[in-house]
Amino acid sequence: MMRSDAPPLVSVEGAALAYRGRPALRGLDLTLVRGTTLALLGPNGAGKTSLIRLLAGRLAPDAGSVRILGGDPHADRATRKRIGFVPQEIALYPRLTVAENLDVFARLAGLKQGGRRGAVAAAIGRCALAEVAGRLVATLSGGYQRRVNIAVSLLSEPDLILLDEPTQGVDLDARASIHTVLAGLRAGGAGLVISTHDFSEAERLADRVAILADGQIRLEGALAALMRPLEAAPPEHEAVLESPPDAAAEAALRRSGFSPLTGDPRFWRADHGAAGGLDGAALLAALRISGVPVAEIRVRRPGLETLYRDSLADRRGLESAA
Repeated sequence: MMRSDAPPLVSVEGAALAYRGRPALRGLDLTLVRGTTLALLGPNGAGKTSLIRLLAGRLAPDAGSVRILGGDPHADRATRKRIGFVPQEIALYPRLTVAENLDVFARLAGLKQGGRRGAVAAAIGRCALAEVAGRLVATLSGGYQRRVNIAVSLLSEPDLILLDEPTQGVDLDARASIHTVLAGLRAGGAGLVISTHDFSEAERLADRVAILADGQIRLEGALAALMRPLEAAPPEHEAVLESPPDAAAEAALRRSGFSPLTGDPRFWRADHGAAGGLDGAALLAALRISGVPVAEIRVRRPGLETLYRDSLADRRGLESAA
């Protein structure tokens, strides 16, 4: 049982960081306790990776402070040993087996010979890698390689595990296996910070979420509490078009409360409360009558993605009004 006067697992106060004069983090505050998973969400360039590097001790803030269990991860090697860092890139030796990779990284972590075997065995067990422990990493699927990446971070039994896009590029089965591993780490008392673009992943794994933009936290808190106001909200509608809309079709979409999603002009969404109160079938018919080449209407309850869009939209609105 943790003493009431014990320091939090993570304490960030007023952290600021700039690269060549360009701000990456702007006076950021964050606290995390043991046994909690925090999902970091935000667009590219929001500051998620910079924050993870500060927490890992890879960088020092230009202003403010970062503390892990009361220690400075940049200045204190003993504090860094309490942190496991899982980069987005696969950082393994492809021509070594899984067990050989883990042994090499255990040596690099400074584990003595007597403790390395137990540490490697424990990491293999926690990441469910026993059946591939003797295989070359180069022969493994992307999902298994990512689990080995995670296993490397566990060799020193860290209190805090930092993961940058841990399921990028893997299939659904591999993703589910990685989620099981991460849930087990949390259940074992570790704190996790996961940077992700996957809202369903964040909803499944996280106790808390922090949404970043322009180096600042726009929204942060317990996921359940943040989601509670959405329980009574009307459903959202997403229009999937057969082809990009012409000017008339775009005008019809906007009159119905739709706005384009980024990245593909065929996808449009009406936020909760928009779409004229029509159900999916009625909305589909109305849009087709208006000349919109809509293939289907998807109806779903608002969730974390809604919170994300609203938090960023609120900021854009403030900037436009300034």
